[in-house]
Amino acid sequence: MMGPAVVLYTVLTVVPVGVAIYLSLTDWNGFSSADFIGLANYRHLFDDPNSTQSWYVTALIAVFGTVFEVGLGLVYALILKGRSRGNSFFRAVAYFPHVISALILGYLWAAILGTNGAINNTLAKFGVDPVGFLFDEHMALISLIAVIVWAGFGFNVVLFVAALQTVPAELLEAAAIDGANRRQTNLRVVIPMIAPVVTIATVLNLVGLIRAYDIVVSLTGGGPAGSTQTFSYLILARSFESTKVGYATAQAVFLMVVSAVLALVVTALRNRQDQAATG
Repeated sequence: MMGPAVVLYTVLTVVPVGVAIYLSLTDWNGFSSADFIGLANYRHLFDDPNSTQSWYVTALIAVFGTVFEVGLGLVYALILKGRSRGNSFFRAVAYFPHVISALILGYLWAAILGTNGAINNTLAKFGVDPVGFLFDEHMALISLIAVIVWAGFGFNVVLFVAALQTVPAELLEAAAIDGANRRQTNLRVVIPMIAPVVTIATVLNLVGLIRAYDIVVSLTGGGPAGSTQTFSYLILARSFESTKVGYATAQAVFLMVVSAVLALVVTALRNRQDQAATG
């Protein structure tokens, strides 16, 4: 029974990854023959100032984006955990941005936050100078993270609402009998019960945000002055565009390794905490 699954996994995952690793060790422009150059692409990756800057931006987006997406999603789900038409409506509203292409969301917010966007046009009518949501380096990064969080936290709401339905009612009743208020019940009973789901959400958000690309393209284009240029943007919009396929593939392999390591670290920390809690 395992045979077909092993074959599919090998064809769809192992082979492409193996080819990518090989290409990352070559000087290839995508057209001519690939010349094997060993680890030169990886050495260049660590010497490339564009890579360093893009990793700094990527780390900020991944950390702050994950914290706010998971945190807001959890708070929102705790507020709307009861079953009612109103709660279902607000859950759907939170999830709605997630079903729209990130590329479209980026263009939408660019029209709202841009120099001649809806907000700045409104401010101009009141004699207020334009706010540099997308043309000030610091504001652009904050705006990008805010839009990413707005677009992604609804996915976590769905995960957490589903997890909250699995919390035994007996535990909630016992907490109420012991005199625990809503905040104490959530902190000491509900959240520990859904901790594995929180861990999964954290890993998914972290890995997803490390690969942030499409919303960067449509919202800021990596600017101004590269202040919002993520590592994935650098790979797809610059390295591949300049036909440095071997170098771009080395960057992609490095990104894959970093994502895998982060996922393993978060999971290991969660497992250690669970083992400590169970004694």
